[in-house]
Amino acid sequence: NIAAVTQQSMRAAIGIVPQDTVLFNDTILFNLSYARPAASEAEIINAARKAHIHHFIESLPDGYETVVGERGLKLSGGEKQRICIARALAANPELIICDEVTSALDQLVAEGILELLQNLQNKLQVSYLFITHDLATVKAISDEIVVMLQGRIVEQGVKKEILTPPHHEYTELL
Repeated sequence: NIAAVTQQSMRAAIGIVPQDTVLFNDTILFNLSYARPAASEAEIINAARKAHIHHFIESLPDGYETVVGERGLKLSGGEKQRICIARALAANPELIICDEVTSALDQLVAEGILELLQNLQNKLQVSYLFITHDLATVKAISDEIVVMLQGRIVEQGVKKEILTPPHHEYTELL
């Protein structure tokens, strides 16, 4: 019943991993705890482990106290995405929205991120909503697909139904 949904309860239920990762010119610990400031350091580290970024962070001279620079300029694209995934996990959401999560990454790093998300989906009680133009992302991780064209839903179904012929006029857009 959406009558019981508040802005606060909605924010608590959703984690976001955007295309353009937003990191502050602050420590990794601050950036990881941003989604849930009340999270303990142990919860933050656990989220970093789940996102496969903990060992990288620990390898840095200042570890979790490393300042990442404006917009995370001291990190690679894959490292920033993993930190953003860890931040979403630290919030302990029921739904993680991934908006073009692999679009700015090279193919090898993108495949690693998708594999990570798929493994997390299998281990955690979390659902994903992927917003993407990338067919590889759709094929790799989606259970159900909603195809939108010019703001309208034109098809909806499971992966096998949507990705097999007959091809529709919008298939080339995938």
